[in-house]
Amino acid sequence: MAVNTTALGLAVVLSGVIAVFHYVRGTEWESAPDISEEVLERRAASVPETEFPEPYNRSIGGGGAPAAAVGGEAAEEGELEGETDQGASGPGDIPEDEVEYFEVEFTKEGETVELPNNQPILDSGEAEGFDLPYACRQGQCVSCAGHITDGPSEDFVVHDNQEMLSEEEIDEGYTLTCVAYPRDDFTLETGEAP
Repeated sequence: MAVNTTALGLAVVLSGVIAVFHYVRGTEWESAPDISEEVLERRAASVPETEFPEPYNRSIGGGGAPAAAVGGEAAEEGELEGETDQGASGPGDIPEDEVEYFEVEFTKEGETVELPNNQPILDSGEAEGFDLPYACRQGQCVSCAGHITDGPSEDFVVHDNQEMLSEEEIDEGYTLTCVAYPRDDFTLETGEAP
């Protein structure tokens, strides 16, 4: 079997020329533009702002938009459907001229500080520079729980809308610092949940 070397040489040269033209000209394919920043900006604009403080934000969940009432319009921010303000006041509503201060020993932080009775322990502790644990800031979880070593927590703090601790746990000295307002001097171990 004889191979025509002239034809083979011509085929190799022709293939080489076609390959060179192909790579020189390119495929004219262009990649899609990078839209990642645009997507992030649109997504950020669609997520409502939260009221969780920054830095130290350890929130789970998020969102700050009020839920819409079934078959109606959304309640005003901070207001639940059917909730009315009929002169209700809590420990956070104490006028400045009636505020009392109590000494609270933060054992893990190694300091004793005076806290006002019109601010939750969590807020006051953060104002002192302590990095205290929390999540919901509404008394609906136990992330901010602490233990009052001096006895039943209700002897030393007033809870405003805590929903997680049982009477037995309160009697054992547990408290939710995000909704607990001091009303006496006491020692607190932060980060202690029942």
